[in-house]
Amino acid sequence: VNLVTTGGDLVQPGGSLRLSCAGSGFDFGSSAIAWARRTPGKEFEWVSTIYSGGGEYYADAVKGRFSISRDNAKNMVYLQMNNLKPEDTADYFCAIEALVKLGYDYDFWGQGTQVNVSA
Repeated sequence: VNLVTTGGDLVQPGGSLRLSCAGSGFDFGSSAIAWARRTPGKEFEWVSTIYSGGGEYYADAVKGRFSISRDNAKNMVYLQMNNLKPEDTADYFCAIEALVKLGYDYDFWGQGTQVNVSA
């Protein structure tokens, strides 16, 4: 089971980024995939989840600004982040939602990708 998160960068407030999550080694199309973020010294903050049927859920902090999508043919999930704010600065991780619920941490699959929103 492997998840690779890419797309983080330095961006100015009000800017946009698209993060990508590539999955392999499991039934990607049948799996709910979640995004979470973490800033130094803080706990993980759930950001968004997309289910196999396409249902999407968002944290209040990002609702209306972030959009999650998936391409099962490519085993990819994307997080489009618009109107970014300094408080969105964090390391972003993708994870298999079912395994998170079983106790796996969001960073179990890797280091995530860093998003830095700064002027």
